[in-house]
Amino acid sequence: MEHTLRRMMDAKSDPLTSLKELVDALRPGKISDTVTAINNTRALCYLLEQHPEYRAALRTQLFALLGTTRQVQLYTDTGILSNESISTAIIRRIGSKLLPPPVKPEYLKDLFGVLFPNHYDYIWLNAIPQEVWFEVGAAAHIEELNPIEIPTHIRLQQLEAIQVLSCRLSAIGLEPEIVLNHPDVERFESPFVRLNAEVLSYIERYREDLTARRPPDEDHLHILVLLEQCETIIAKVWKRAAKNGASVSLTYHLLRLKQHIDRLKTLFQLVDSTPEAKHSPALLGLFLELVKAENRKYSIRDVLAENTELLALQITEHASHTGEHYISETRREWLQMFRSAAGAGVIVGFMALIKILSAKAHLPPLLEAFAFSMNYALGFMLIHILHFTVATKQPAMTAARIAAVLPSLENKKVDTYGELVDLMVKVIRTQFIAIIGNVLLAIPVALGIAWFWWYELGYHVVDTTKATKMLSELQPITGHALFYAAIAGCCLFLAGLISGYYDNKSLYNQIPQRIAALPLLNKIFGENRSRRLGQYIEHNLGALAGNFYFGIMLGSIGTIGFLLGLPLDIRHITFSAANLAYAVVAFDFTLAWPIVAWGAACVAMIGATNLFVSFTLALWVAMRSRKRHLRELQPLWGKFWRRALSRPLDLFIAPKTVAIEDKSA
Repeated sequence: MEHTLRRMMDAKSDPLTSLKELVDALRPGKISDTVTAINNTRALCYLLEQHPEYRAALRTQLFALLGTTRQVQLYTDTGILSNESISTAIIRRIGSKLLPPPVKPEYLKDLFGVLFPNHYDYIWLNAIPQEVWFEVGAAAHIEELNPIEIPTHIRLQQLEAIQVLSCRLSAIGLEPEIVLNHPDVERFESPFVRLNAEVLSYIERYREDLTARRPPDEDHLHILVLLEQCETIIAKVWKRAAKNGASVSLTYHLLRLKQHIDRLKTLFQLVDSTPEAKHSPALLGLFLELVKAENRKYSIRDVLAENTELLALQITEHASHTGEHYISETRREWLQMFRSAAGAGVIVGFMALIKILSAKAHLPPLLEAFAFSMNYALGFMLIHILHFTVATKQPAMTAARIAAVLPSLENKKVDTYGELVDLMVKVIRTQFIAIIGNVLLAIPVALGIAWFWWYELGYHVVDTTKATKMLSELQPITGHALFYAAIAGCCLFLAGLISGYYDNKSLYNQIPQRIAALPLLNKIFGENRSRRLGQYIEHNLGALAGNFYFGIMLGSIGTIGFLLGLPLDIRHITFSAANLAYAVVAFDFTLAWPIVAWGAACVAMIGATNLFVSFTLALWVAMRSRKRHLRELQPLWGKFWRRALSRPLDLFIAPKTVAIEDKSA
């Protein structure tokens, strides 16, 4: 490191090469070796503090690099979403990763990638504490710098970046979708428009000071006020979107607005000549943000995460509201859930029969997949229309509800998890009674159908060969039942997301109002019926769409696996229970009870896998959409198990009234 600093003292040394060598000297050998990174940084502080010629050479090299390159693109593009669609951004990143663009030495944006070429540089840089970074600034004696000593080119580039960001911010703030979700912009002067005018005036006065070679003394506090007004509009737009739905493009505009505002605030601190601005954490944050953006500039996952985060929150919020209907508070609601699940069990018994008959028809693969899919999709939609409940659809809905009541990050007390424990107990017992209702009715209905078929037609729905195969398909390992049950759990999770997506889409696009106002519909059914249909669509479109697509997934995955030669299929607890019943009748009730008992145990394992996978995925997405992590649930488990051991019946049977439960809690 000291050798590099000595070389910087040579007037003929290349600034880029010298600074790159210094970064290499600071970089630890392993990503996780944060101690070495901190020690290296403190060693640099010591050398700069002890040798004035070293810090003078470092500042000279840094100013030489900044004074001969264009910085605008680094400040305006790096770490900020561009004005392109998600698909275009993904394609561009893939192309750049496969065939990287050439480095242009005149652009600081490209040279930044040369200084920090490793994909993990941002990790060890972020691991260095803030106070250590401030020690580097103090050792370099940044506070001694006179604003006049900073090359004019550097300041002009920063001012130009502010101007570019301001123009872009004004343009995004006047996008039709933003105006549509904040009508006050049409009645009052938009702060986005006033902001651009004030920024241009500020830059003009600042340039005059630079030309006159006098320290700039421009006040930008009024611009910060305008930026706060812009942030207020963003908050109002998002609040309106939470009620009326959001789109990918709207969330994209909101995210870009927030990024531009944050970057503008930081750049104003960068051009601020006051001593306080030189020690601002925001400037350090900008540096670390630029390094991370440079290291991850080809990351596809980041594009998807940034563009879909707000929309994912909106979708999971709708799923959370739907999940409230899947949580029983009292004994009456608990029994109502049983009746609802029992009705679904009856229909599933007939759906399993149709599936068996469709398979016996030996249709071509694609037609068979269509028949299976329509059986599942229409059956699940019928279950919803009749207000029945399929138990396995609950986790994808209730997970978002659990994430919504998670205590805030500031509140770390275990006592704050009490409400969450109560909610989990309610979810578990509601899920338990729903499964019981599904299975206890699906099995006898299937037994009754199979026996009646044999009694009336003289032969069984399935022969013993098919029944043996159906029993083997229930085996957890040899029959791949658990793996296929996990696939079904993924389908359940996706169905929950689809349901939330269509609920959001219905609100944002005002589909119920459009249906109610459709002239042809009003002419045929009348205005009152059209309005009632619109209201029904408003409350049920998401559920119907989720059930339909869930059925498509269940019915087509097996065929997709067959066509691709992959071991893909599904196992669902309720259909597996019905298939077990059909197999028992096929053997004329002569199966040994251990075989039947093992089959029932396999059905239970399939159900547990369905629930675990769908709930875990749904909870993970719900937590991530709120910028939370699953590890935050760790304090919950001890409290939950203490509650379960002290009052185990609460996990299975609901209290008669809420007051009794609250009193005993």
